[in-house]
Amino acid sequence: MRGSVAVSVGGMVALAAAVGVSRFVFTPILPVMCAALGLSSGQAGLIASANFLGYLLGALLAAVPFLPGSRRGWLLGALAVSGATTAAMGVVSSLGWFLVLRFAGGAASAFVLVLASALVLDRLAAAGRLGLSSVHFAGVGVGIAVSALVVSGLLAAGADWRMLWLVVGSVVLGAVVVVGLLMPGEGVRPVVAGGGRVRSGLAPGLGRLLVGYGLVGFGYVVTATFLVAIVRSCEAARGIEPVVWLVVGLTAVPSVAVWARLGSVFGLRLASSLACVVEAVGVAASVGWPSAAGVLVAAALLGGTFMGLTALGLAEARVLAAANPRPAFALMTAAFGVGQVAGPVLAGVLSDRTGGFGAASLLAAAALVAAAVVVGARSRLVAAA
Repeated sequence: MRGSVAVSVGGMVALAAAVGVSRFVFTPILPVMCAALGLSSGQAGLIASANFLGYLLGALLAAVPFLPGSRRGWLLGALAVSGATTAAMGVVSSLGWFLVLRFAGGAASAFVLVLASALVLDRLAAAGRLGLSSVHFAGVGVGIAVSALVVSGLLAAGADWRMLWLVVGSVVLGAVVVVGLLMPGEGVRPVVAGGGRVRSGLAPGLGRLLVGYGLVGFGYVVTATFLVAIVRSCEAARGIEPVVWLVVGLTAVPSVAVWARLGSVFGLRLASSLACVVEAVGVAASVGWPSAAGVLVAAALLGGTFMGLTALGLAEARVLAAANPRPAFALMTAAFGVGQVAGPVLAGVLSDRTGGFGAASLLAAAALVAAAVVVGARSRLVAAA
């Protein structure tokens, strides 16, 4: 039991550092960088998309059925790269270097998510403790909350954008030690889940799940990238800028457990469909309800769903490809990444042309509704069968 808890907490720390902090801290730092460097919304969106492109390619690489060494070794190495590239953002100032560093950091975060999830879920399944997976996935919300507190505190102390990146990068690097202590050693062996022959082709039903997951990636990412910038541009909501990202993180922490419970009651697919609709409401509220209350609702609904959707999707992928789940996790992460790459660039371009994020956010909300339909249609087919 103690081993299962330690592995779950280790996974939580890994996701908190590589995803919650390294990947998503760009959102609260973005307005400060734009003000200091004169970045346009299009350039900011390009930097975000570089990170997500790296995330996409990292997920595809993590899908390779044979990697030398152990999952633990690759996990710790990717976590170290994540911290180093995050800190390095504070020592460069050109758009080209921002793109390179965020690309590399995105690839590292995908490796951490795929390998940590495969390692943790395999261990918990073997111990009959899959209920502890909510602890693992809560790490993203914990990391977002930590990054929000760190950034807000540093800004209140007068830190510039460079110091923000250096400090949060150091936090991620510190997590390498913690994860190394909590994650058990495996010895050097091929990184192949299932212990033998790798099946070829998609598991039945996985293709439709990948489509829905890609739409979710596009649907959430506009708000997840530009929420703090949206708040800063809204006079009625500007006063809550220091707390809005914290709300996202705090609501994300229990969200996985909540949606897992709903998934056990209604089924993973139907729970995913409902989560898509709830998130669509939040995304639309971020621009359609221009007030402090509207932004807080948007933050709470975004935080309360996006990691729940991730966990539900990966859990369903594990059911569909139980014999060898790691490639399925990687394909799911890659599908999510395709949507993420398109979202920030499109939102940045539309913002530069229209003067706001309204059009892009409403398009993202529509994508989430479409995802709900895709997932819901699959649920009905399964029920009919």
